[in-house]
Amino acid sequence: MGKVKKWLATGLIFVLAAALVAGCGKSKTTGGSANDDPIKKIEDRGKLVVGVKYDTYLFGYKDPKTGKVEGFDVDIAKAISKKIFGDKVKVELKEVTSKTRIPMLQNGDVDMVVATMTITPDRKKVVDFSDVYFDAGQSLLVKKGSKIKSVKDLTKGTKVLTVKGATSGDNVKKAAPDTQVLEYENYQEAFTALKSGKGDALTTDNSILYGMAAQDPNYQVVGGTFTNEPYGIAMKKGNTKLVKAVNKALKELKDSGEYDKIKNKWIKE
Repeated sequence: MGKVKKWLATGLIFVLAAALVAGCGKSKTTGGSANDDPIKKIEDRGKLVVGVKYDTYLFGYKDPKTGKVEGFDVDIAKAISKKIFGDKVKVELKEVTSKTRIPMLQNGDVDMVVATMTITPDRKKVVDFSDVYFDAGQSLLVKKGSKIKSVKDLTKGTKVLTVKGATSGDNVKKAAPDTQVLEYENYQEAFTALKSGKGDALTTDNSILYGMAAQDPNYQVVGGTFTNEPYGIAMKKGNTKLVKAVNKALKELKDSGEYDKIKNKWIKE
């Protein structure tokens, strides 16, 4: 009986060891597969899923009449996809907001986010960014005739509107600590609130505000910029191969002049 018990114990050890090795191997493969070759994953799927905004005129905006989503960010995403994948992959657009874009990226709902997203040290801890693809700066949108001409006029009693999840709220609190900041879910809600008198100014990147002013000539961008907002294309942390491919595509677009054509189509500062 001693020999049998010893044999069974030895066999059990081998089984457990084999299971442990197999489990570790599976975990390693599963855990790393999404980041090992994201480009092949996208090619096999046949589509690149890009998170863009639907409420940011000139950058990512869904036309309520046609249902078409268009803008600078949309065209940049399509041009990058063409450079990396050619005609093998289609671009699928998914709506993101300043609040949802990082969670959607981390959950794998989108492959990349091209959505007026400022590169910041805190964000770089949770996502990877491409090189800068657009330089913006935070400014103010007010109704024509407003007494607010710059951030210096945001004194006690003034109300400034912005959106949740953006850097704009924190920035304006630093620049004008006495003003009251009200946050909305998206830019269209914030702009509607401004037009209905719920605030004295709306703040975000000047590039986004230009789009709002273009939609309603009763409003104007004032005061220049009081921050630097370098936009980057965000990808899931660890997707180094995809980041390199995007940076290469961006460089090719800029070198060829295609980037300038896209920019001039949408952005007239």
